Amino acid sequence: MLPSRTTRIAALSAAAALTLGLTACASEAEPDEAAAPAAEGETSEITVGALATPAGDILKFVQDNLAEEAGLEIDFQEFTDYNTPNTALTDGVVDANLFQNSTFLETYNEQGGGDLISVGEIYLPSAAFYSDTVDSLEDLEDGASIAIPNDPTNEGRALKLLAAEGLIETTDEPTTLADVTDNPSDFEFIEIENASLPQAVADTDAAFVTISFALPAGLSADQAILLEGEDSEYYNVLATRPELEDDPRIATLKELLLSEETKQYMQDTWGGLVVPAAE
Repeated sequence: MLPSRTTRIAALSAAAALTLGLTACASEAEPDEAAAPAAEGETSEITVGALATPAGDILKFVQDNLAEEAGLEIDFQEFTDYNTPNTALTDGVVDANLFQNSTFLETYNEQGGGDLISVGEIYLPSAAFYSDTVDSLEDLEDGASIAIPNDPTNEGRALKLLAAEGLIETTDEPTTLADVTDNPSDFEFIEIENASLPQAVADTDAAFVTISFALPAGLSADQAILLEGEDSEYYNVLATRPELEDDPRIATLKELLLSEETKQYMQDTWGGLVVPAAE
C-alpha cells in the first residue's frame, strides 16, 4: 500500500530536520581570522557563504570573470539551508553571506540577539507557487492543501502573495498562520522547511518554492501557477558583521555583484527569474 499524503509530508519534514542538524554541525568549524586588506597590486581573499543557486553561481561568475582584475579572491562556502549561513557569519567562519532578504536578516538578529548588517540589495530570487494538479491558484478547490515555508519571512512572503490574489486575508505584515484573518476557501496550510518544498509539490495541491530550491529541483517559471513580480520587497542582500562594514573587500565585492557584467549574466542565465537590484 502506498503511504498516505500526510505520511509523505511528515517524512519530508523529518528529513529536513536531519539535514539541518548535519549542516549545523558543519558550521561549527573554527572561524578564519579576518584577512587584512591587500596592498595595491596584491589580491585579498574574502570568504562568502551562500546557497548553491543562484547566489553560488553568481559568486563563481564574479570570481572567474571579474575578481582578479579587481584584486579580490572569493572563497565560496556552500550551505544547503537557510539556518546556518548567519550562524557561520556571526561565528566568523565566513566574512559575508548572500542568501537572505533584509526581513530575514532582521528576524535573525531579533530572535538570536545578533547584530549582522546589510550593505545593500543585490538581486531578487523570484519565488512562485507550483502545482501538479491545477493550472492557476483560482482553480484550487475548497479545502485544498497548500505547502508554505516554515520560517517567518518566507511564510509571510507566501501569505502576502495569496492575499494579493484575494484568496485569503491577512494582517498587514503576516509572518505566521495566526496572521491569516480570513480563509474563505478553508485551505489547509502545511508548514514545511524550505529545502523540502520542491518535493511537496507532488504531495499537495500547491507549494510555494523559492528559486534557490526550485532551480535544483528542475522547477521553472513555465511551471509556476503564480510568479512573484519584480516589485517584490524580498531582494537578497549582501550581509556582514559590523566590524567589516567598511572593509574594502566588502566594498569591492558589492561593486562587482552590481556590475553590468554580473547583471547581464543573471539575465542570460535565468531569463528574469533572478532580477538584479538597482544600484
